[in-house]
Amino acid sequence: MLRLFGPFRHRLWAYPNWFPEPSHVRPVSDQTEAMGRSLSMPKQTPRRVIEVRQDVVAPTDPRPKARWPKTVGDFPGVAQVHLEVAKKLASPLLTGPPLCDEMVAFVQHLFTEEEASVVRHLGQFVGRSAADLAKAERRPVEEIAPVLERLAAGKRAIAASGPAGRAKYRLMPIMPGIFEMVLIGESPDTLSPWHRRFAELFQALYETGYIRDYRQGHTGPSPFVRVLPVGSTIAAHPMALPSDRLEVILDRYTDFGLGQCQCRMTMQVAGQGCGKPVGNCTVMGEFAARGIRQGWLRAVSKKNVLEIKREAESHGLVTWIMNAEAARGQASCSCCGCCCYAMRIVTEFNAPGVMAPAHFRPRFDSARCTYCGQCARQCPVGALAMDVRQRTSRYLEARCIGCGLCVVACGDRRAVAMEPVPAYTLPYQSWFAYQLHATAGMVKSAWKVWRRRS
Repeated sequence: MLRLFGPFRHRLWAYPNWFPEPSHVRPVSDQTEAMGRSLSMPKQTPRRVIEVRQDVVAPTDPRPKARWPKTVGDFPGVAQVHLEVAKKLASPLLTGPPLCDEMVAFVQHLFTEEEASVVRHLGQFVGRSAADLAKAERRPVEEIAPVLERLAAGKRAIAASGPAGRAKYRLMPIMPGIFEMVLIGESPDTLSPWHRRFAELFQALYETGYIRDYRQGHTGPSPFVRVLPVGSTIAAHPMALPSDRLEVILDRYTDFGLGQCQCRMTMQVAGQGCGKPVGNCTVMGEFAARGIRQGWLRAVSKKNVLEIKREAESHGLVTWIMNAEAARGQASCSCCGCCCYAMRIVTEFNAPGVMAPAHFRPRFDSARCTYCGQCARQCPVGALAMDVRQRTSRYLEARCIGCGLCVVACGDRRAVAMEPVPAYTLPYQSWFAYQLHATAGMVKSAWKVWRRRS
């Protein structure tokens, strides 16, 4: 749905590609090049989410898919164990990409042949013990246990649950999962060459556009994460709920952990960093306690978290949080549209609806608007387009995440204000409800992707 104000002119229709379905697929680089070379990126050239063309401030054109699916037979020089792991991680139930050059290169870097030989026996949902895996590998458990420990606690490339000595291991999705866990405990200054190469290969895999497969034909927004509006934009609003206010959410917890933003770190490695702060990935409750204990999160106080999030907002970052009112734990990111791999699904691949519907949306007052274009320039997902010369505007409601940065950009002109959405759905009240809905949605999406690939 489009909401218009001001005299509508043809110039805003000159850019029709805001919601296209790309009709062409370009092949990726050949297998040898994709696997062997280090990506050469320009030094810190940020991606553009918004651009100005002939006085029109509007979102950039979408990126076409760049994936060329292959079969196991296309990789004669790759170890069989690596191909077996790649096929498992390609499962639609793990939101995986199809087998392709970038996927195989990523798996080869992530796991040594010895590690891949063990990982190929892991399942997606049911964990397996070291003894089970040793039996499958026909090796002593004393040899397998250190490999699993290295993968789960060192690289953080597989999931582990249960007490020491009786832990069960399973696969994680590439995203969300492996990508975040491998990098969250690192920092831009201390990234090892292995981590830098990991970031390069993940970036190449993401840019194939495979994630769009899981949004194609989707009938509604994802309910798994939601955006908290900038605090100042709803501070005095009578309809604001406790679940809209970060300080109220934090009151439920006593443990707080801080990690680095994996997305902005990766984009820095790729030479496309935006320069915004990276130390603002926060975890609360049991999740934080475990991360602090295992050494991949730094313990901070509630006051620290609020200060960090306010600073992030001052840099134009958007606060995301998991869409559940759960007591066990929470996680919150501070994201930008140019680096965040979730928001880039909207800004680069034109697949709106990657988060729960917002409680607040902007309301525009055409009488107060000076058509300066600041709101359109600051929108992190390109939900606004404005012709500053013809004084026309277009609101792309499907892309809007309700963050309130347009209100902040407008400032004292007050031509934009946040208003509550009448049909707003409250966050899930328990982890059980959250996971039940997540599982149902994942299976439905996976089935559609599997049918398209078959």
